Amino acid sequence: MDGVHHHVTSSSRTLTAHGLLAAMPPSVRSGCARFIFLLLTCALLGSCSVGPRHSGFSGGTLRFDTETVGRMRYAAALKRAAGVAVSTVAVASTIALLAPEVLGFFQNDEEELSRLETALLECVQRAERDINAERFGFGSPTAEDCKAVVGVDRCGRPIYQSMELGHLKHARALACMQDILKELWPGPVSIEQRYRFYRNAKVLETVSREQEKRLLDADCAEELRGTIKPDVVLHADRHLLRAILVLDLKFPCPGIRSPQWTKYGEKSAYGGSSQHEIYREAFGGAALMMSPKGIFE
Repeated sequence: MDGVHHHVTSSSRTLTAHGLLAAMPPSVRSGCARFIFLLLTCALLGSCSVGPRHSGFSGGTLRFDTETVGRMRYAAALKRAAGVAVSTVAVASTIALLAPEVLGFFQNDEEELSRLETALLECVQRAERDINAERFGFGSPTAEDCKAVVGVDRCGRPIYQSMELGHLKHARALACMQDILKELWPGPVSIEQRYRFYRNAKVLETVSREQEKRLLDADCAEELRGTIKPDVVLHADRHLLRAILVLDLKFPCPGIRSPQWTKYGEKSAYGGSSQHEIYREAFGGAALMMSPKGIFE
């Protein structure tokens, strides 16, 4: 009975509405018909949106365009293939805090910068874990391990295990970082590019790979004097002698030590200064250290 009563009532309302429309003047009736059609259209559209709508960022108003989302997904796939864990939780960016100009380069999108930062840091941390595991099993090098002499270079200088481990970890981390930077950094990137910096004249020039090899072959004669070789130089545009950010990887040995910028000796062309000072002067941008413990100025 309730179903029949509902049907009759609904039919009565429909007939009444038809009757009211019929009694209206043609101009009013036409306007009402258009209004009713609009209401029905809105109702139909609303019924199609019954679930919540999702965006790329649920905590605010940030939106990623299609290209950015594609780059991030591709980078995530690369990291998975390399065995790097993909973080799904956005955290505050240390780079944004220490080098605010970089955040401006990302149009103040701190989440996107944080994703890049997290992925790069994971490369460094994984390199630390993997190389230590390959050399020491599940342990880490002790102070004695780090001081151990594992060979000599062709100039007769001792090669300490800390130096060898640092070289291996740099290579492993940079190989991981290169793929991620290629996809997530919007500008050009220079990896382990050597430069010659004339500090007094404020002139910086690149050193070709062929010239670098000749310099290394003559290294015993200190032909590398006056050159610098940052690990990663991030450019904001095609001006490859300027940088918005320089990243230098540090793998202290033993790992409990804090990362530190290299201090140039008195016989160096930059005697009394640190890498941090020289990098900032040479490239005009920020310079940060990246170690397994995090990012530091």
